[in-house]
Amino acid sequence: MEYKLTYEGFYEALRKDKLVGLKCLECGAYTIPPKKVCSECAGEELEVVEFKGAGEVRTYTVVRVPPEGFDAPYVLGLVELAEGPWLLGRIVDVDPERVSFDLIGQKVKAGHLVQEGDKFSAGERVVVAFRPE
Repeated sequence: MEYKLTYEGFYEALRKDKLVGLKCLECGAYTIPPKKVCSECAGEELEVVEFKGAGEVRTYTVVRVPPEGFDAPYVLGLVELAEGPWLLGRIVDVDPERVSFDLIGQKVKAGHLVQEGDKFSAGERVVVAFRPE
């Protein structure tokens, strides 16, 4: 069994502000980030699709003690995408010192940030970043 979408392909698309994932041809469910099988039915018949990138914040936290290479504080959230799956990402253009529960339910659009590499990585990394609409 081969990967229909690799992490390399996922991050290449993300650098262009395109959010790509997989659609199961057996049950119709969407999966993101990439996996070998459908998250819902474990089906192996998958196709690569571009997601709308739109979603709603379902929960969030303010990270105050970050991993190396990240500056704190920042907002990290779980976003329910229009296609159904939830995706973890940074929530930008929101002040982490003033964020409130009003962020939950807020409509957001996916994009990306490029983080500098650190002593544990092989260079810069791309992360999912959501911006309020």
